[in-house]
Amino acid sequence: MTEQQNSTAAGYASPAQAKVKLDEKKDSLKKNKGSLLQTVLYGSIIPVALIVLWELLSRAGIVPTNQLPAPTTILDKIISLGQDGSLWGHIWITTYRVFAGFIIGTIAAIVLGSIVGFYKIAEQLFDPMIQAFRSIPSLAWVPLFILWMGIGETSKIVMIAVGVFFPVYLNIVSGILGVDRKLIEVGKMYGLKTFQLVKRIILPASLPSFLVGMRSGLGLGWMFVVAAELMGASQGLGFLLVFGQNMSSPETILASIILFAIIGKLSDWILKQVEVRSLHWQDRLEK
Repeated sequence: MTEQQNSTAAGYASPAQAKVKLDEKKDSLKKNKGSLLQTVLYGSIIPVALIVLWELLSRAGIVPTNQLPAPTTILDKIISLGQDGSLWGHIWITTYRVFAGFIIGTIAAIVLGSIVGFYKIAEQLFDPMIQAFRSIPSLAWVPLFILWMGIGETSKIVMIAVGVFFPVYLNIVSGILGVDRKLIEVGKMYGLKTFQLVKRIILPASLPSFLVGMRSGLGLGWMFVVAAELMGASQGLGFLLVFGQNMSSPETILASIILFAIIGKLSDWILKQVEVRSLHWQDRLEK
């Protein structure tokens, strides 16, 4: 007994304690796998039901196929694009543009949002102008960016970065300003310096808002990429939309929309997993 206490006091877990921790970890993994499977199953019910109904209506001739092709027709179109190799090029270039713009927009939002959140004078100087820019529609930037940067990749990525910037910036500023003043006062009572207050109190307290802003920014990035690919793109899912319109091919348009939905959902799911793992310390409501 004394040896077990000494090993625990020295920072080492006893075999019994290690076994308990291992069992708890296994139970947690099983619970997470079961929860993920349940989420996938429940989340698939409505889309599958709508697809089946859509297919039945198309086959019965109730829905005109020249305007809304059957899901099997759209699937055939996606398969044919995959077989001729063009699909992967469209997916790759669009994904590259979104994530390049996402990284640039997020970095800019972190830098400026942190300054505005921490300093009152910076908020008074920058925030009114940023809020005014936020009200400008995405398509309004297209002719200006073409004039400034041409129709190459730079203008497209900057366009997406602009869309990502605003929700991330707003959530960072909101998260910093929303930190409980009592927590900061307690930190000062314990002698924490400014850097330690930021690291131990302000950043953890504002992290949930920041992660929500990142998910919102990524969603806007997928929306802005369509406007960006209107700027003389020869590849990309947004280009497929325009190509389908010009060729009067609704199956191409719908195939592009469905691919946007699938890839956008996958990228959001990845960020959600990052959010869950980063905020594991939160005492959240169990559903």
